[in-house]
Amino acid sequence: MNSQLIAVVSEYGGIDAEPIIPADRLRRPLNSNVSRHMKIISVFTVLAFAAGVALASMNDVVTWATATSTHATNGRVIVFRYAKEFRPAFEKSSLPNRVILVWRYQSQSGMPATAEREAMDRLEDLLTPFLEKPGFATLSLVSTGENLREWTYYVKSEAEFLQTLNKALSGQPRFPIEIHAAPDPKWSTYEHFRQGVRE
Repeated sequence: MNSQLIAVVSEYGGIDAEPIIPADRLRRPLNSNVSRHMKIISVFTVLAFAAGVALASMNDVVTWATATSTHATNGRVIVFRYAKEFRPAFEKSSLPNRVILVWRYQSQSGMPATAEREAMDRLEDLLTPFLEKPGFATLSLVSTGENLREWTYYVKSEAEFLQTLNKALSGQPRFPIEIHAAPDPKWSTYEHFRQGVRE
């Protein structure tokens, strides 16, 4: 999974950062009305909602930012939301395992249809109160594009994370996600992405 993300980033060349947005104002980039032709992403709509504000204040991430990468030949865009800054006492080494949740979809534009994007957003909203707790797990990167959404978490314990994930989703309709986990004590997937961001 790591190699797939790296391949996508390198194939797309550089990644252009958008203005930094404080964590209490952004839980995810809402790219619901991105043009099918994907020539320009004109505006990111930012929604602040009470749950997101409350959860952001108890999270390891202080500031979120968005970035885009455009494929050189087909013009398709990948939209990234990433952790820009962490709380001062946060140590990445305390969360040495990487877990990537993958949602595959089909679209001519490479971006999810509105209904599917809303289902993805619902999944993240269900998981956030269970998973994003200091010392347990941190969502560091979300990418959407080329028929794929990936949520990259860094976690203390893979087994505990998966157990909590199942608890968060119990009683919910089945979500079409794949789970890829591996040790990554140096946060290499996240750091590789950040090195490719042009600010």
